[in-house]
Amino acid sequence: MTSDINGGREEQGEEQRRCRLPKRFYKTVSVGPDSGGFRPLLDGKPVRTPAKNDLLLPSQALAEEIAAEWEAQRVHIDPARMQLTKLANSAIDGVIGREAEVRADIVRYAGSDLVCYRAEGAAELVRSQAHAWDPILVWARETLGASFAVVSGIVPVAQESDAIASVERALGRDDAFRLAALHVMTTLMGSVLLALAHARGTLSAEQAWAAAHVDEDWQITQWGEDAEAKTRRDHRWLEMQTASRFLGLLT
Repeated sequence: MTSDINGGREEQGEEQRRCRLPKRFYKTVSVGPDSGGFRPLLDGKPVRTPAKNDLLLPSQALAEEIAAEWEAQRVHIDPARMQLTKLANSAIDGVIGREAEVRADIVRYAGSDLVCYRAEGAAELVRSQAHAWDPILVWARETLGASFAVVSGIVPVAQESDAIASVERALGRDDAFRLAALHVMTTLMGSVLLALAHARGTLSAEQAWAAAHVDEDWQITQWGEDAEAKTRRDHRWLEMQTASRFLGLLT
């Protein structure tokens, strides 16, 4: 009975949320070239971001996928179902003109990257971490020229300035759209190295995500999985997938 009541409340809450959403005001969705980029068009008119900037995108593929999100809206426009649009808005409104600041924020993760901190005592967990993370450190050394120190425990270790500089150089040519996606992935995983390894094609999104959750997955094997924690992780995984897809559509 309790589950039925809770289910009814959730359905009622979802219905109320939908009623508060703006109604679809356009009939047709298309994509057109403009100013060296591509933009979704609603009834032939350009889409604006929340900050009233032009939703001008660097690739036709991304513009078409974002247009598809707008086309998929029915009676109401639900931003929760327009994840690519949301990330594009973030890139345009929050990163363009602030590239150096966003890049620096990503680089800061190199100073305390997840893959550099290993467990103490739990032999099985230590082996799992080494299996997932050691190849990433090898990749960083061979591909980025960045050698990172590894420490057992949670006491911070100061990484060499050359390693930090190598990560900064790796991000140096990325534009606002790539930086937006990389920032999302880095913050979600707590690792700029995993984000870069995925962006460079060394890891799939699934592999990077699994590597970022070695500790959490080990805890689940020991104590079981919390329902609320699973819901949060599922939501974050959707964000990760969106950022990965966004990156792929930029090229």
